[in-house]
Amino acid sequence: MIEVEYKENLDEEIYEIIDEEFNKFATKNGIVCNYKSFAFVAKEKSKIIGIITGNSYYKEVHISDLIVLEQYRNKHIGSKLMETVENYYKNKGYENINLTTYGFQALEFYKKCGFKVEFIRKSKENPKLNKYYLVKYF
Repeated sequence: MIEVEYKENLDEEIYEIIDEEFNKFATKNGIVCNYKSFAFVAKEKSKIIGIITGNSYYKEVHISDLIVLEQYRNKHIGSKLMETVENYYKNKGYENINLTTYGFQALEFYKKCGFKVEFIRKSKENPKLNKYYLVKYF
């Protein structure tokens, strides 16, 4: 009998299986997956003040999280992190950078960074939970 187990934290073995299977399936379909996670960390005097994480795969870069400590916001740290990702992946064969954000988060910030809204998934109950899908092409 098959058992299904909830895992709150994934270990290295699980990440290896995910990576291997993603790549195997892509290869079967004539696609290069090249799935890689990334993180860039902004520091001031060795203190972490901002983090951007994501993944690159196929022909796109996906930003998962952008966090700037509250006391460091509005000091262009988020912009610097976004610019760093863009510069790192520019001219490496990727077509776009994409991300999602909710209505209460950073929609206007991402627009200022040059992202365009592709799609909005509206919340049935709370417009602050409308989910925005954004893209910026290289």
